[in-house]
Amino acid sequence: MTDAPPLWIRHEIRASERRAPITPEDTRRLVAAGVPVTVEDSPQRVFPLSSYVAAGCRTAEPGTWTGAPHETVVVGLKELPAEPAELVHRHIMFGHAYKGQPGAARLLERFAAGGGALLDLEALTDARGRRLAAFGYWAGYVGAALAVLHARGRLVPPPAPTTKSALDATLARRASDPAISALVTGALGRCGRGARDALLTATGTAPVCWDLPETRDLDRRALLGHDLLVNAVHSTVPATPFLTPGDLDAPYRRLTTICDVTCDVGSECNMLPIYDTVTTWEQPVHRLRAAPGLDLIALDNLPSLLPEEASRGFSADLLPHLLDLAPGLADPASVWGRCLDRFHAVLPTPTGHPDERIRT
Repeated sequence: MTDAPPLWIRHEIRASERRAPITPEDTRRLVAAGVPVTVEDSPQRVFPLSSYVAAGCRTAEPGTWTGAPHETVVVGLKELPAEPAELVHRHIMFGHAYKGQPGAARLLERFAAGGGALLDLEALTDARGRRLAAFGYWAGYVGAALAVLHARGRLVPPPAPTTKSALDATLARRASDPAISALVTGALGRCGRGARDALLTATGTAPVCWDLPETRDLDRRALLGHDLLVNAVHSTVPATPFLTPGDLDAPYRRLTTICDVTCDVGSECNMLPIYDTVTTWEQPVHRLRAAPGLDLIALDNLPSLLPEEASRGFSADLLPHLLDLAPGLADPASVWGRCLDRFHAVLPTPTGHPDERIRT
């Protein structure tokens, strides 16, 4: 794979982000296939830099991707630092830029100014539009787990990164724990499956599961009649919200805890437009209503609580597509070609044609 573009795994600027987009074991496979891989040092990444060195990767200081050769593809997960103003590289990341989210316009302007390209992992899909690499299962699992712990009065902020076995031990129901009536919306997707598994682990009982048939003709009174709601619906088009601020004041509301796994704040596709900012690991819960109490958990990097399991699952999904990156960038019909086309659909060049410089 001599034509493979170099990959550069950047340090994540968010202190709470401990995941990695590619594991050391999978970088070994990339290097063996002829893909040069550079990994920035990162104090919080779950995998030590030494593991990447042992896999044959080069190393760099945090944030030095800005000076990487132009042909380098920068790989990360969450947001970029505010500088540089002009982004000249191709970036594989979750850009959250195609549904009008806060900051989306500025991010796209930076790519336009520098001539780089966003290979948004949300747009890495098969021909039917299904995501090919996602953290959804672990987002649903952690979101549901935190919601249950909060409902039981056992969520102590900030939650510390842990392992699934340790989290499951914490979730195990005690004799003094009250019964919880839980509802999962979007129950058949990756996020919903993770939420269902966590709730079953925590309560011993399967939650109520709603998917397209139930959410298409939503019964809000029934929704508000549960103790706990985990929303795992990821909408790509505007739709009727599941709840509005007025619904929270209904006299028959039983609902006391909401975990919005999707966190589509500021987007017209938001199915829960009942809050205007995500919560943080330092303060994971936001009080929406005082009496009767209603609390919200809306963390936009939930899988970082289980960084090793989440990273391994995601990297396994992403690896085969990284091995096909070079031919894919040159093929408009490939998964990477569709990523570029999605980018150019929202950010055409001044001539109205894709910048061929970033296809090669």
